Amino acid sequence: MNLNHLSSMSRKVTQHHGTEPPFSSSLNSNKKPGLYNCIVCNTPAFSSEHKFDSGTGWPSFYTPYDAATVASKQDFSLMYPRTEVHCAKCNAHFGHVFNDGPKPTGLRYCINGAALNFIPQ
Repeated sequence: MNLNHLSSMSRKVTQHHGTEPPFSSSLNSNKKPGLYNCIVCNTPAFSSEHKFDSGTGWPSFYTPYDAATVASKQDFSLMYPRTEVHCAKCNAHFGHVFNDGPKPTGLRYCINGAALNFIPQ
């Protein structure tokens, strides 16, 4: 897969499980309708319909666009278990999901904006 189109931050996040600084992504405050696709392979990952302001500094969603496009696995990199989420197609790291989100799911997908490409409707 060609990764030449990725910025250094996008490469750090998606390929090396990095985290962008909070409030650094313009996608955090984006309120336009559209899809948030994987920046590596362009697979739809999240929708603006499911986006909310979590106040954490990262784009947050309460559910993926399609359960088949976002996968998860346990992450112990901080010495306690978290659930990492990544692209089901190319395995690019997106961020983590937590159980402190809004209804209807109660989930907060805390996603690095550097892992996403916004496609306006």
